[in-house]
Amino acid sequence: MNKSKPKDICQVRCINTALVHQVQTTLPSDDILETAQIIFGALADRSRLKILYALSHDQELCVCDIAALLDVKVATASHHLRKLRDLKILKYRNDGKLAYYSLRDQRVSEILTYALKHIVD
Repeated sequence: MNKSKPKDICQVRCINTALVHQVQTTLPSDDILETAQIIFGALADRSRLKILYALSHDQELCVCDIAALLDVKVATASHHLRKLRDLKILKYRNDGKLAYYSLRDQRVSEILTYALKHIVD
């Protein structure tokens, strides 16, 4: 049986050490990469994407508003919000018996806007 080798991998081992070193010196720190991983992980869920998009318009929404937006139970919305808060992407404040959420950092909004614009273009 004639098994052909995949064309999408190197057939021989050859490392351009100068180029590898150049790229290594420009890599962000592990802390920065971990933060990016957290943000992209949060963006990997459709419901969380909707929440972040809704909050990206420089406003805050209460848990009930977000549940209505997602068409889910308040407990489900609260679960998503807690996850985003634990990831330090959202902040919240209480106003009487209501809990309002907003983005902790507007740069998350910029990342989301850029990603969605890239898809549409």
